[in-house]
Amino acid sequence: MNYYNEIKEQLIKSEIYDRAKDYSKDRHKVKVYYEIGRLLNEAGKEYGKNVIKQYAEKLIVEVGKKYNERNLRYMRQFYEVFSSIKWNPLGSKLSWSHFRELLIVKNIDAIMYYIDICEKNNLTRRQLQERIKSKEYDRLSSETKIKLITKEQLRVNDLVPNPIIIKTNSLKEELSEYALKQSILNNIDDFLNQLGIGFTYVGNEYRIKVGNTYNYIDLLLYNIKYKCYVVVELKVTELKKEHTGQIMTYMNYMDENIKTIEENNTVGIIICKQDNEYVIKYCSDNRIIAREYELV
Repeated sequence: MNYYNEIKEQLIKSEIYDRAKDYSKDRHKVKVYYEIGRLLNEAGKEYGKNVIKQYAEKLIVEVGKKYNERNLRYMRQFYEVFSSIKWNPLGSKLSWSHFRELLIVKNIDAIMYYIDICEKNNLTRRQLQERIKSKEYDRLSSETKIKLITKEQLRVNDLVPNPIIIKTNSLKEELSEYALKQSILNNIDDFLNQLGIGFTYVGNEYRIKVGNTYNYIDLLLYNIKYKCYVVVELKVTELKKEHTGQIMTYMNYMDENIKTIEENNTVGIIICKQDNEYVIKYCSDNRIIAREYELV
């Protein structure tokens, strides 16, 4: 088989297709590059490692500069990665630029996680790049990673990473709770994306009346996917047992006075400077989670 001629012919056809059918060129490109990767993989087995370099030198002249050695290696890697698992990239809605970002991820389970959130959240290439750069998958709990692999049902707080990355314009390492909250509000879209899928903003300093006393919830969110309110409390200290008691009071108030019968029970997220595993371990309400924050 003349691998070079087959590769050249497919790339030329792809170039023509891209010009004629702009609306579907990304999906077509994924299909072509996967096939090119297969041919390069087979050619390498037959003719040795240098075959990609040899093909690239000719393709640059005969087809175009973008078919250099580096990009041909990406195509081969693309094929090798996805041919080794039971998942077909040709059925995905992701573009080649998405897959190109995914190729820097070495863990197959992490790749599948990023593909899933891309498709569910319609992430752009840049948004995917930011999530990979922040090591979002690595910041998930071991329990959540197991659930993702075994496809167990996830809770609303399973996909909340630890630590949560919070953007701030302040150069101070230590912030007050007010300054921390303002940093979140100034970058609210990024913060909601940090938390996972389906989070929307309801309000800050959300006022509730417990008995004769007014209390204020730092941040009140709602999760559309799980149909529940999410109470967020900010603490710039180590997690303490009184923090779980406080947020539990707010959650119970929301359940008794705000949520409807069609909605699920409220969950709570305590974002703190330093976690204390024993406080959460012995907390009586498993709807409460604690997450540390990291300022960038």
